[in-house]
This record gives sequence, C-alpha cells and structure tokens, in this order.
Amino acid sequence: MKKNKIASILYLLLIIITAILIAGCSAEVNLEQENKDVFPGTLKVCFLDVGQADSIFIILPGGSTMLVDAGNNDDSKTIIEYIKNEGIKKIDAVVVTHPHEDHIGSMDEVIRVFDIGKVYMPRVTTTTRSFENFLNAVSQKKLKITPLKGGTNIPLEEDVDIKVLAPNSTRYDDLNNYSAVLKITYKNISFLLTGDAEKLSEEEMLKAGYDLKADVLKVGHHGSSSSTSVEFLKAVSPKFAVISYGKNNDYGHPHRETLQKLKEHGIKIYSTAENGHIVMESNGTSLKVITIK
Repeated sequence: MKKNKIASILYLLLIIITAILIAGCSAEVNLEQENKDVFPGTLKVCFLDVGQADSIFIILPGGSTMLVDAGNNDDSKTIIEYIKNEGIKKIDAVVVTHPHEDHIGSMDEVIRVFDIGKVYMPRVTTTTRSFENFLNAVSQKKLKITPLKGGTNIPLEEDVDIKVLAPNSTRYDDLNNYSAVLKITYKNISFLLTGDAEKLSEEEMLKAGYDLKADVLKVGHHGSSSSTSVEFLKAVSPKFAVISYGKNNDYGHPHRETLQKLKEHGIKIYSTAENGHIVMESNGTSLKVITIK
C-alpha cells in the first residue's frame, strides 16, 4: 500500500512538473519563435531578411495573401521557402513598389512558382535585366499589371483597408520616388510600408492630407538619410520601426541621422540585419512581434 501511495504521489508530481514545463515552452514560442499557425482574425506581416533589399509577405485575417517586393536576384530561395513553409500556394496580390533590382529581383521566380491573383505596380519602367525578367514572367502567366497611384486602394478583404498613398506625381527624376506607399489597417492597428520613397514623396503625401498615422513604419530606403523627414515621422508617429538592410552594405545604411530621429521619438527599432525575419501578428487591437534569426 505504501509503495502504491508513493507511486501515486510521484505520478501526480510528474503531471504538475510537465504542465509547468509545457506552459513555459508555450510562452517562449509566443515571444521568440515563429508560430506557423495563423488563426482566423489574425493579420500576419513578415519583413523578410533578404539582406540589402526589401521583401514583405502578408497573410490577411481571412487567409488572403500579399507579397510586397521580392528582394535581389539571389533571394528567391529565401522568399519562396518562407512562403511555402506557411502552406501558401496562391499569392492574391503581388506588389512591386518600384523596379529597382533590390525590390524586384526575385519577383519573376515567385510569379513562376506560385499561382498569382493580381500584379500591382506604379506606372514606371526601366531598362534593367531584372525588370525585363519580371515582365516576361508576368507575360508567361498571362497576367496584367494594375497601376498604382496615390488615392487608390487594393481590395483584398473587407476587414482590411489597403490604401495607396504614393506615388502622387507622374514624373520623378529619382526612381525611388515612384515607390508605391501602402497603408494597411486592420481594426485599430496599421502598418505603413514606404518602399524607397524619399523626402519629395513624403512631402507630397503630407501635402495631400493623407492620414499617415501608423503603429508600424517600414522605414524608407533602408534607413537612408534621404528619407524619413522629421515632419513625416511626426505625422506617422509609429510605435515600431522596421529597417530592412544588409550588414556592412556599401551605402552605409541605415544612416546615423535616421537612427537618431527614431530614437529621439522613442520608437522601438527592429532591423532584418540584426533580428532576421521580423514577424508581426495582430488581432486588430494588439501587436505581437516575433524575430527569427
């Protein structure tokens, strides 16, 4: 009888210890590791670590998907593997902010691999091989490019508002200022994705009177001092800033001036160079940040 009693006590202790360990592991997963189960009602925005480039993959609460930019030419494996690991076979909206190689480089491969709904891009062209490859992939899939400009929308789901805030002119000297700027709002949480838009485009958005307020700012042009003016930053007033760049890049990004502005405004900074993939999940009222090296 004594042995049975001792065995029962040990068994009970084992159950309690196991429960504690499971609870501890769950908390760690929520805070530090990737959670591949995106439940209904969750917006998931992933700033992919593609070095000195941009690529953002988004899963909307209803399951629709959007890819904003696709890194350099050699980033296709990183981007495609991440999307496949999410169990995605179709990308409902592909957005090219502007046709620089570090934003459009792997988009041709992405278009070839996945079923694509619609392709969006500002009305601008260039003569690079990367742009030609992109156009060829669009043509081979018999897709059309829907032009983007300030004041329009990308309709994907009723509960998520995707506003296009730039470009607001038809001609720029710098290709960066053609960048499509998207504001994605889900209930009380919003993201502002700025591509490589520089101060001229920021001034146009301010002048147009757009509501720029957002919880998360994808900092323009990899943190260059040519973007993120004080006036623009005040209008956005983000809690979090994400900078996509590669360590020891030739441009010195992110520039010290930009980092100083963000710090002075009390904004928490994440970067793909330091944090790897940066995944932000929201139920529309709160925001959870997960980093994946």
